[in-house]
Amino acid sequence: MLLKSKIIILVLCSALFQACGQTTTQKNKNNGTTETPLASETHSNPNGSTIAERFHAPNGYNRIVSDSVSFTSFLRNLPLKEVGSEVNYFDGRPKANDNVYAAVVDLPIGKRDLHQCADAVMRLRADYLFKHKKYDSIHFNFTNGFTADYATWRKGKRIVVNGNKVSWKKSAQASDSAKSFWKYLEMVFSYAGTASLEKETESVSLENMKVGDVFIKGGFPGHAVIVVDMANNKSNGEKVFLMAQSYMPAQEIQLLQNPNTDLISPWYKLSDISTELITPEWTFTSTQLRRFSTN
Repeated sequence: MLLKSKIIILVLCSALFQACGQTTTQKNKNNGTTETPLASETHSNPNGSTIAERFHAPNGYNRIVSDSVSFTSFLRNLPLKEVGSEVNYFDGRPKANDNVYAAVVDLPIGKRDLHQCADAVMRLRADYLFKHKKYDSIHFNFTNGFTADYATWRKGKRIVVNGNKVSWKKSAQASDSAKSFWKYLEMVFSYAGTASLEKETESVSLENMKVGDVFIKGGFPGHAVIVVDMANNKSNGEKVFLMAQSYMPAQEIQLLQNPNTDLISPWYKLSDISTELITPEWTFTSTQLRRFSTN
């Protein structure tokens, strides 16, 4: 009886060991063998309140150096909502997170269905320039080619749209208040989009990617996502990057997950892009990277 009890205990222990082993190994899909899964190469700080604070660069990488007044610094220091927050649409409804976003940027988007993909890109560039009072550099083209420049708007002129004809009319007091600036942006959001943004930006090669560059597919519909941070591998110079987007209907800006690998998500490796870039809600070609001119 004692021998039988020992045998039962040994069998139970063996089964328990095998069950526990299954949590630390996985099947190799190619040959059916088991292997230990790789540990994540990325570490995050749930208490971080900005992109830079919350999402550390993957092991072996350092963030690219930037000065405190650069667009790079502005983007990587965008404020984030608490971990676990959902993206909200313009009308307050939550957007389900089916492995789409890793964090939500804590910026207001207004109450109208305007702040979509290209609009978020233009908004971030405009916010940066407005913060540093580079008012003359804030300008965007409407789909029909009209240039909506903030320098004219802040003098009190307003944009009048009559069919396909657009003109300026003096109808307000000169102001560079945040409220007036947001009204300017909503006018831009109403009449600009991916098609116009693609035309007014310049093509750039993947090898020369910089923070602030944008993947754009112009069209109706089209899509745009912006590079908000980058890091370099200390040993071989390989680059990784983070991206953010808004989408349709109008919604808060979100930091994208990398659907291609969990190892470094939300970071993307530049070397993984050959002919296309796969993001959670859109696939771009490798030739669709573009950049704003500096003026």
